[in-house]
Amino acid sequence: MYRPPAFREDRLDILREAIRMHPLATLITSGSSGLIANVVPFSLRTGPDGDVLCAHLAKANEQTADLSEQTAALVMFQGPQAYVTPSWYPTKQEHGRVVPTWNYVIVQAWGIPRVIDDREWIHDQLTELTAAHESKRTEPWSIEDAPKDFIEAQMKGIVGLEIPIDRLEGKWKASQNQPIPNRIGVAQGLKDDGHRALATEVITRASDS
Repeated sequence: MYRPPAFREDRLDILREAIRMHPLATLITSGSSGLIANVVPFSLRTGPDGDVLCAHLAKANEQTADLSEQTAALVMFQGPQAYVTPSWYPTKQEHGRVVPTWNYVIVQAWGIPRVIDDREWIHDQLTELTAAHESKRTEPWSIEDAPKDFIEAQMKGIVGLEIPIDRLEGKWKASQNQPIPNRIGVAQGLKDDGHRALATEVITRASDS
């Protein structure tokens, strides 16, 4: 991934948080079936031996066969993103030498996948993923709320997936290459357009400078 120094993010805690905040990722493989991409929700497990991405896919998904070949896979997590108009830059009024751009947050992870056809592992991953996204609800749903035979039938149609992370990179393009007045203008413009999360990133990155 092209990462100019101003936009690089290598702090592990920041990268992990972005993955957990935006777990629906694009899983990309290049195997016998060619180049394939699917959108898959992941959970992240951390431990002394490193970080592991966990997910599940339909057995009928043709990407499952390529994942079984254990060639390197790329997982792309997309955070907040938005178009940035030059009209938000105070310097537009001064000299006009400004152009549109796009601000965004992205994390990319590489690793060798392992397909898992184990009922207990799959059940644990489904429970983990569901709990993470139901925990803030007033009445959270859990797997145990559904009939056991129904869940068992559903699990027969999927396989688990583990990807130990060999390499992890982040890119936070949040107007860091702009002077402070322009960053303030971009943050306000994004906020006014409803992109509050990205506006916060612009403000945070400005304070980090």
